[in-house]
Amino acid sequence: MSTNDAIRIAILDGETLNPGDLSWDHFRTLGPVDLYPATPRDQTIARSHTADVLIVNKVIIDQHVIDQCPGLQYIGITATGFNNVDIAYAAARNITVCNVPVYGTRSVVQMVFAHILNHACQFTPHVNSVHAVDWQRSENFCYTLSGLSELVGKVIGIVGLGRTGTQVVQVAQAFGMKAIAYHYKPISSDIELVDLETLFAQADYISLHTPLTPTTQAMVDRRLIALMQPHAFLVNTARGGLIVEKDLAEALNHEQIAGAGLDVLSTEPPHPDNPLLNAQHCFITPHIAWITQEARQRLIQQSYENLTSWLAGTPVNVVSC
Repeated sequence: MSTNDAIRIAILDGETLNPGDLSWDHFRTLGPVDLYPATPRDQTIARSHTADVLIVNKVIIDQHVIDQCPGLQYIGITATGFNNVDIAYAAARNITVCNVPVYGTRSVVQMVFAHILNHACQFTPHVNSVHAVDWQRSENFCYTLSGLSELVGKVIGIVGLGRTGTQVVQVAQAFGMKAIAYHYKPISSDIELVDLETLFAQADYISLHTPLTPTTQAMVDRRLIALMQPHAFLVNTARGGLIVEKDLAEALNHEQIAGAGLDVLSTEPPHPDNPLLNAQHCFITPHIAWITQEARQRLIQQSYENLTSWLAGTPVNVVSC
């Protein structure tokens, strides 16, 4: 499409990454924009059917939706993952789909170590204890509820040695940790590469950084968890579906491992009966590793640049089957 042509843009769930502290104004220079904070499934077609361009984060754009959008030419995904869009059918309809593969790596790495340090320093239980007036009652100038530990000398196991996993290794090494890694395909790396079973058996901390695929779905199950050391701690900032949640909850409640720090769950928001919500030593954050203001600004900017590149006839970050 020529940049001289006005395009109609529909942003279907803009509030997900921009609750009001950022701007969509760049998109409005390209044509009229229909901006919706969120779009329920039953309103997706009504809000999309006249659009040339859809900008979505988690809204599902499947064959049924695409068939009702005769003018649709471009789908911009304001995320790295693209399982909410039927990529194959979009390609068959000659619709370009682009994602944003790199925007929040540093933010996710930061969250990984927030969970790791929360465990190593036993931060949450001590803060809660002080708020419960335990310090005022203490006979000593300080007290501990459980043992604190240093990261230096500990082994961190990285599952998935892509951009995020590699940066986690760099930060871990700055703390004096030793890193080992498992990657789903052969790669060349300065990091010691091991099989998945060895990683789970040897690591003091395990951090997941692999995409959710049919191969990795429910990868962390009872068998792998049983290999972990009793003091080991599991971190997941990737995808909740990587873990069999019932198996992890049982291991936590039976104190087979020391704890888990999770930023993702298999269903989000979680069902009330998710066993991890009440599991012992399980610290859950609501999928916020990616959501720093700086990362969201990069995400909007790159989404805009993806769209302008496509308009110029030189598309980038195109998702293919």
